[in-house]
Amino acid sequence: MRRPTYRYQRTIRRPTEVHGTGFITGKKVRLRFVPAPVGTGVVFVRTDLGPQAKIPAAVDRVTGTNRRTTLGNPPLTVTIVEHVLAALAGLRIDNCFVEVNAPEPPGLDGSAQAFVEALHEAEAVLQPARRQVWSVDNKILVQHKGATLAIHPEDGDQLRISYLLDYGMRSPITRQSHSVVVTPESFASELAACRTFLLEEEAHELRRGGIGVNTTAKDLLVFGANGPIENELRFANEPARHKILDLVGDLSLFGFDLRGHVVAYRSGHPQNVSLVHELSARLPQNQVTLRLAA
Repeated sequence: MRRPTYRYQRTIRRPTEVHGTGFITGKKVRLRFVPAPVGTGVVFVRTDLGPQAKIPAAVDRVTGTNRRTTLGNPPLTVTIVEHVLAALAGLRIDNCFVEVNAPEPPGLDGSAQAFVEALHEAEAVLQPARRQVWSVDNKILVQHKGATLAIHPEDGDQLRISYLLDYGMRSPITRQSHSVVVTPESFASELAACRTFLLEEEAHELRRGGIGVNTTAKDLLVFGANGPIENELRFANEPARHKILDLVGDLSLFGFDLRGHVVAYRSGHPQNVSLVHELSARLPQNQVTLRLAA
């Protein structure tokens, strides 16, 4: 790992709120983004458990990656954090308290669009401290059960993410791909509106488990044999774009900006978090506990 450059940290100028129904609990949820001092990072605050119920968004706090990313241990836990983290990281907002009165953010339409809109209204502001930017010298690869995720060195000061989605010939979700250089502008225009997706049989399975009882096919992308049920795609390759959105959120658990070319094939949250662990293991030891230090 090498540190080619830096940028200045950012927070938001004023608090802002997002309201909606939680996918897991089915309850009304209030999320509030609050400005935070230099070096805070992103910290979730479970206000229903008290003002000290805080969970830093760091890879060593990840306790679950099955279909979603979960931080913390019961009762102090928060799940489906990837869309909130993606909105913050995509807009390069480094220091923020995320107050939420439930064990999950509002599910909304399964995208990060409402979070991005709220953060735009709150306005990002520079802070007088540097945020480190790291890149890799050699390829780092993680793979499991046919899914692969790698980061390659790349010239220039940018993070490119390319995703190839392929669930096979019989899947109602067509083989598709997307590649994007992640900037605040490209995240807002190309990724933020892309929604969580699942197959109809997966939706039925989740409902039998008590998940998504107040969510309908109109609220996110549910694919039946003939395509989306009671819904339309926002982009022809919306599922591949959403996978990149999730990657942006999960990669933010690294705690630094990342530069290089991330290439993914059929990967998901387990591989995303594994890659962050691999990256963290390659950091100089003195940086592990100073992830936002100048």
